[in-house]
Amino acid sequence: MLIALEVFTTVAVGVMVGVEFAVAFVMAPIFNALPEDAGQLGKAHGGRMLGAVMPVWYIGSLALASVWAIAGRHHDGAGLVAGAAALLLLSVVMSILLLVPINNRNKTWTPENRPADWKEQLNRWERWHYVRVAVLIGALTLLVTALT
Repeated sequence: MLIALEVFTTVAVGVMVGVEFAVAFVMAPIFNALPEDAGQLGKAHGGRMLGAVMPVWYIGSLALASVWAIAGRHHDGAGLVAGAAALLLLSVVMSILLLVPINNRNKTWTPENRPADWKEQLNRWERWHYVRVAVLIGALTLLVTALT
């Protein structure tokens, strides 16, 4: 049963990392290259879509890694899994404190109601998102290493 938990957790976190990596390094450049304010509208739509799914995915990944860390505490790699869980917790805290507030504002913006500093806010979101992706890659690396 522990092996199934290990594999399922690693796959769930791995796919989440892939999605967030694609947001940072594929979708953001595409949206940023669109003319005028079309990128902001695209990011708002993406924020609404992913904003509905990602909280469950982040919390679920943290829960899975935590269960793995506890269930496998007497196995090799337990410290790596605990480290991964700590990084996943950091990503959740970062999301709640730094990224979600900006995303929640952006989801409601239209060309008529955007604040004057909307571009700066979206740039701040992107910078924090790069940091969060790095944290998530670190967590995934620890999980994969713990499998060996």
